[in-house]
Amino acid sequence: MINFKTTISKANKKLPLKIAATLLASSSLLASLLGLLRDRLLNGMYYNTYPTGIDAYAVAFTIPDFMFFILVSGALSVTFIPVFNQRLAKGNKRSAWELSTSLLNLLAIVTLVASVLIIIFADVLVKYVVGPGLDESSTALAVSMMRVIAVNPFLFAIATVFASMQQAVGRFAFFALAPVLYNIGIIIGAMFFTQGINIFGIQIFEGGIMGVALGVVLGSMLQLLVSSLGLFGMGFDYRFKIYWKNKGFRQVLRLLPPRSLDQGIDYVTSIVETNLASRFVAGSVRAYQQAMTLSFVPINLIGVAISTAAFPKMTERLGQGRPDLFRRELQAVLRVIVWLALPVTVIAYFGRGYLVSFVNNGGDAYIASILGILSISILFRSIFFIAARSFYAQQDTKTPLYISLVTIGASVALAVWLSLGTNAGVYGLAWASVLAAILEVTILFVIMERRIRGLFSKDFVNALVRMASATGFMAIITYIMVLLLPFGADDQSFFSSFPKFAVIVAVSLISYIIICRLFKLREVNPIIDKVRKILFKPPTVG
Repeated sequence: MINFKTTISKANKKLPLKIAATLLASSSLLASLLGLLRDRLLNGMYYNTYPTGIDAYAVAFTIPDFMFFILVSGALSVTFIPVFNQRLAKGNKRSAWELSTSLLNLLAIVTLVASVLIIIFADVLVKYVVGPGLDESSTALAVSMMRVIAVNPFLFAIATVFASMQQAVGRFAFFALAPVLYNIGIIIGAMFFTQGINIFGIQIFEGGIMGVALGVVLGSMLQLLVSSLGLFGMGFDYRFKIYWKNKGFRQVLRLLPPRSLDQGIDYVTSIVETNLASRFVAGSVRAYQQAMTLSFVPINLIGVAISTAAFPKMTERLGQGRPDLFRRELQAVLRVIVWLALPVTVIAYFGRGYLVSFVNNGGDAYIASILGILSISILFRSIFFIAARSFYAQQDTKTPLYISLVTIGASVALAVWLSLGTNAGVYGLAWASVLAAILEVTILFVIMERRIRGLFSKDFVNALVRMASATGFMAIITYIMVLLLPFGADDQSFFSSFPKFAVIVAVSLISYIIICRLFKLREVNPIIDKVRKILFKPPTVG
């Protein structure tokens, strides 16, 4: 008979960096694909037929997401993991469990209070903060949906503590599954809850777009469930208590506010963007959100996945007192991220019509135009995650905060000026986002070079120049392929548009790999070796 607990523990074993990065990238890809399916369903149901309703849905997320980002999110992983790892490295498991259980209980209490406050003040928040441009019926709908989604910060907080514990010790199996199940929950809501809920012949829910909000809550609960499974085999000793005297807990509490504020300030931009977008034509909030979501698919696949997998190892290097190995590790990760992000940025720009068609059947010129601008930021936002984590690995959460204060201030000012002052509308919001991303990474790099001497060595810079050159040649090929296989009026379904896009991507990436090989970039070697093994594998003698 299969032992459930043992099976779960085996599945949750520690993984090497390359396998962990691959797993996280794969799960991020699957979650992104499910996210595209989710958006395709919602856009097909509401974007063209009920644009004010889909705008209300987008607005309803803003404040709950903001509370999660400012109280938990990345703040927890980058402040908790280094301190938690130190306790485990010294064999002090008791202190590690006291730290994790204290943080879990504290965040659960704080986010529960936040969720209740969102429910109480949803009306004010929608009317005066995130959706002042919505009409009366859309405002009422956004308020109702926000009150349903308000439980998210509480559920996410618990799930994130569980996930961070697993991430800290290099166990990524269930950590990687969580976002996948979240999207599945929303898809269930879109497909079934919108039709109404009937139990034993009694109609307990009428359905409509509010069913999607119920799906969001279901997704959050599924995410919490799978995160909980990841604790098996870790020996986590939970207590319903906060150990205020635990030194590790106190250290995290000192590190947490700057990073939380940094996260919150970053999300202020989203609030401002939603506020401004609600003032333009119906559907603008959703259109901008969709373009931003599409631009973040490669960012999550490349920047977030790789930096998340590399972060524990980077903190470990510093814990060993080896800043030289830390620098080498950071250089290697930066090179890989840039090498991957450059061609993806080009493909996203030239193939934006196809990409939009995957979330909105038949495409949409409005969303595609916004995505064309936002695609420029893919490279810079992918780099940002590992750049910021280089400071967090050194337990420095203040420097990224100060940088965010500067860039967010510039971003908000640019968003207001470019969207309203120049009458550029939503396109102004997109340009503001791109300029802010470039500014933030530039400042991070300047400070990193001063702190981590030798990071931008001659060989490193030379490699980046060769990557940029290879991308330039690939861009020409991609442009020609798009001219040969344009997105047209006949591409009204996924099955008609995807094959053409797949050919464009395949030709572009193959040419990029060949050019990189000619330019002697080492990042391409694993791919070449893998192809050789597949094509020239010696026959097995039976």
